[in-house]
Amino acid sequence: MIRKYVIPILAVAGIGFGIIMVVRGNKVDPPAPPVAEPSKSPYQTFVAGSGIVEASTENIAISTEVAGLVSKIYVQIGSNVKAGDPLFTIDDRATRAQLAQQQAAVQVAEATVNQATNQLALAEALTDTRALSQQELLNRRDAVAVAKAKLAQSRADLQAVQTDLERLTVRAPADGQVLQLKVHPGEFAQTGVLAQALILLGRIDPLCVRVDVDENDAWRVKAGASAMGFLRGNRDIKALLKFVRFEPFVIPKTSLTGDTTERVDTRVLQVIYSFERGELPVYVGQQMDVFIEAPQTSTAISNIQPALPHNERARSCACLLRAC
Repeated sequence: MIRKYVIPILAVAGIGFGIIMVVRGNKVDPPAPPVAEPSKSPYQTFVAGSGIVEASTENIAISTEVAGLVSKIYVQIGSNVKAGDPLFTIDDRATRAQLAQQQAAVQVAEATVNQATNQLALAEALTDTRALSQQELLNRRDAVAVAKAKLAQSRADLQAVQTDLERLTVRAPADGQVLQLKVHPGEFAQTGVLAQALILLGRIDPLCVRVDVDENDAWRVKAGASAMGFLRGNRDIKALLKFVRFEPFVIPKTSLTGDTTERVDTRVLQVIYSFERGELPVYVGQQMDVFIEAPQTSTAISNIQPALPHNERARSCACLLRAC
């Protein structure tokens, strides 16, 4: 009797439990809210691009013309420098020793010139022509000329050593701020183009944004068009951008945003904008979401048509509409 009723009840209960578990397993979890709300364009029609903040002088990678051990650093990270200010010095002890030798050589050459000049003056002051032969007089005049030539050579050698000594002190090529300092006293500084610059320098007032505009939208961006930049991660930090220039060479895209849907096989037109940093917590190297005001597609197409013949106009319009 028990077996007659209990087993079907357990079977029904198992089926119900399975149905409940299946329903719960198929339940779609609500998406997690984003860490930061995405930026929104302030314009009705626009072109969007990803921008990288950089110095208005561009980021200047400082290197050294002469390789050697760094003996002294004159700046720190964040230091403001003027053009010509010293940044760091390569060990100059050997060059200073050469400088002392050349200075002594110049003094010897000057003494030789004075001696030869005095001997010539004495010879020319003689009233009795029989006291000194004409050949001796010519020899003394030649000795003065040779001494002066050696003095000129010694001074040139001294100037060369002074130039080498000046080259051992690397100076700022422009006004700006030290953004990175990757060299320290006692380290060996190499010459040439380095993967990591010894010092990264740039002017940060104003800052610039290098915006990558997809080549398909490049024709819609006009010089002087209004643009707004939003700091990546906080859309409340924004700045009105001022057009500076186009980089007229379209390049393969290199700066990636991390979006899984982003195409990496595109080419981009780089547009440079500037903005006043003021009190904004914006730093060189940060990303910005940039929106550039642009006309509607149909309006932009009509603006470029008058320069085309009728048959070319129709073909161009069809191609643009198909691309959009």
